[in-house]
Amino acid sequence: MRLRFVPSSNPVKACATLCYAALFVTGQPSATIAQQTSAQSGLERGSIVSAVLTIDSERLFLESAFGQRVAAEVEEQGEQIATENRRIEAELEAEEKRLTDLRATMAPEEFRALANEFDEKVQRTRTAQAAKGRALNELLEKEREVFLAAAAPVMERLMSDAGATVILEQRSVFVSASAIEITDDAIALLDETLGSGE
Repeated sequence: MRLRFVPSSNPVKACATLCYAALFVTGQPSATIAQQTSAQSGLERGSIVSAVLTIDSERLFLESAFGQRVAAEVEEQGEQIATENRRIEAELEAEEKRLTDLRATMAPEEFRALANEFDEKVQRTRTAQAAKGRALNELLEKEREVFLAAAAPVMERLMSDAGATVILEQRSVFVSASAIEITDDAIALLDETLGSGE
């Protein structure tokens, strides 16, 4: 199965926004899903029979156990970085003010040396904090890849059950019958097979 990730300005929603298009002709469920999912799963699979299905990919991620765990981790780490950034900013502003106050009492060469040292400190700090932001994005990317890998066979299974040949992003469809919307079934099956991903 081929899933396409659509970037978003919100990192959690970005990880949630998955577009399914031009998937494949109905086939047999994958061996992995068949082994992990019993016939007594509680999902009424096969109750939907349609060549076209729709899904809310953002809700699929954010309401799944996996997505909720990732969202909580990202929010916690993002808040920690934001709090640290505010603290560092206040400290640098105070240091800059002290340096400015000292300017009148120092020789130009001495002040210039301190000013250069301060500028280097600011640049080092910015680099370090930017690296933390990149690390958070890398965590999202890693989790996204795990989710996509798990979601592909789940979508295949649901398509096979329904006799479908394509799953469309619900928000890109102008009008559709609610009966062909499979988000809840997909969430339940993902929670069975993937859980929170821990």
